[in-house]
Amino acid sequence: MTRPAIGWAAGAIIAVAAIFYLTSGPSSGPENAADAGTTAQQSAGAAGRPTEIVAADPALSADFDPEKPRHGSSLFGELKYGPDFPHFDYVNPNAPKGGLLRYGVIGSFDSLNLFIVKGQKAAGLGLIYDSLMTRSLDEPTSEYGLLAESVRHPADYSSVTYVLREGARFHDGEKVKPEDVIWTLETLKKNDPFYGAYYANVTSAEKTGEREVTFRFDMKGNRELPQIVGQMPVLPKHYWEGKDARGRDRNFAETTLEPPLGSGPYRVGAVATGRSITFERVDDYWAKDLPVSIGQNNFDRIRFEYYRDGTVALEALKGNRLDFRVENSARNWATGYETAAVRRGELKKEEIPSLNPQGMQGFAFNIRRDKFKDPRVREAFNWAFDFEWMNKTLFYEQYTRSYSYFSNSDLAATGLPEGRELEILEEFRSQLPAEIFTQEFRNPVTDGSGSNRANLRRAAQLLEEAGWTVKDGKLVNGKGEQFNVEFLLDEPTFERIIAPYRQALERLGIASSIRIVDTAQYQNREDNRDFDIIVQTFGQSVSPGNEQRDYWSCAAAERPGSRNVIGICDPVIDALINRVIFADSRADLVAATRALDRVLLAGHYVVPQWYAGVTRVAYWTRLKHPAVMPAYNIGFPTIWWMDESAPQAEESE
Repeated sequence: MTRPAIGWAAGAIIAVAAIFYLTSGPSSGPENAADAGTTAQQSAGAAGRPTEIVAADPALSADFDPEKPRHGSSLFGELKYGPDFPHFDYVNPNAPKGGLLRYGVIGSFDSLNLFIVKGQKAAGLGLIYDSLMTRSLDEPTSEYGLLAESVRHPADYSSVTYVLREGARFHDGEKVKPEDVIWTLETLKKNDPFYGAYYANVTSAEKTGEREVTFRFDMKGNRELPQIVGQMPVLPKHYWEGKDARGRDRNFAETTLEPPLGSGPYRVGAVATGRSITFERVDDYWAKDLPVSIGQNNFDRIRFEYYRDGTVALEALKGNRLDFRVENSARNWATGYETAAVRRGELKKEEIPSLNPQGMQGFAFNIRRDKFKDPRVREAFNWAFDFEWMNKTLFYEQYTRSYSYFSNSDLAATGLPEGRELEILEEFRSQLPAEIFTQEFRNPVTDGSGSNRANLRRAAQLLEEAGWTVKDGKLVNGKGEQFNVEFLLDEPTFERIIAPYRQALERLGIASSIRIVDTAQYQNREDNRDFDIIVQTFGQSVSPGNEQRDYWSCAAAERPGSRNVIGICDPVIDALINRVIFADSRADLVAATRALDRVLLAGHYVVPQWYAGVTRVAYWTRLKHPAVMPAYNIGFPTIWWMDESAPQAEESE
């Protein structure tokens, strides 16, 4: 289950998107690391990863009654925190309140409506909204009541019922009611294709008590559905059905710069369109004393400042105009912080390890285009990619090559299929390539010298088998048309990575180019599938689920704006997605996910790039975080705080 990044769109770094509920994007930055693809290297990467511990399945316990109201829920494990827990273990319950946090964002914005396709959404808007449940950052699949005080569901998972807290209210003092929850579900599904797909199996929501709302599902056995509706932000029906300051009816389907009403720990403050947006902590926040809120939401103000590119944003951090940065460039991490402030210890660099799967970042093909329909062509592009040279020359050997769509986790398919995974794949043997059962997927490997001749010969052979031949130095098809490819980007940082790759492609006779467009145009071209190759990240969680449909299903391939940018439509993949979604135990989920992973890898839908397995952050030491960080998220900015006794930056707008 990958938590939906509220209002996801191109251009923001995915790791930070999950933290701030920003407009999360296809690229997790120009560099993000990965493994060379050999079994030995994959095993070495796994050896450095902490062992994931999943508690016993509560459904197997004789005293577990899913119809009894509980204070939280978990997919495949007992809850870590009991009903009377004082606060999450990873927070500092005595963290001081105060200070201004400044964070840099690339691009621009023209809308404060987070939940529609139109417009460029401002960063951080998720801070103003509360959801029914909130996740624990030190458990893989657990959620605890926020707007809801309890949750229950029948044993067949055909519905779920939430009871709202008596004190839950919006910033205008109005109570949060079941009618708000119902209106939110209907409105989100209607106005955003992502929510329409994500909540497709939620047929209705109805008021079943004074503070009670029940969601009905169109299927049974989907353990994830109760949790994904618990993640849903709840919007104020009375606000959106009312009038704005000018007396005009509000229209949820349109962009707006009117600060919207929420119920969360922050409200919208100063807005400079396209330049910055500031959020102010709500002093009388209704949930501030709940166990799920203690030690959190500590900054008085959080300001997102917009920059044209990452280089300028990095200089702003070093110049003490920003407070915090997630660094996705290996070159910057190695050489970009050679400043007096770092040497004095005032600006700190830190690598925070994570138990989260790293997903897949790669060059994603648009297989709707004829030239990319043959998997041998796509595989040839992987043989032309010299990761080892790039890692040594460009990335300071900081990365591991992605070997799976679930790298850095026990969900990754490694070795040959066996056990339950093999049983699942056997059902589809006649529809699958034979090598799935006989060969482990491995990325091509080079010696890192920059001489990639052997791999290029293999790439040329694959292209010839697919019907492409070299004439006068050009790779052409039967019609004499040269193979050409355009790499579409929304910022220039990736140019230095694509440049040597283009040289390799040109040695194969492939004409290539780079097109850099602004964020809005990029999003439009991605949504409407107007591209050859883009850099795309498919983020994953420790419990994959319904979001896999939006990534890989036939239905998503046909839907503009879905995350199936590649255009994958394979009945076997559709069936395996359902196996993942309807897994009835952790062991079955792992087996089904590995089977899905293996089939995706065999399709050569991307040229795998890289991952790091850590989050690299740089911040001024007036920012503090708990000594023991949660395993599944760095918790920024929620569990961090400002040490106001330390030297502060000068106020500027």
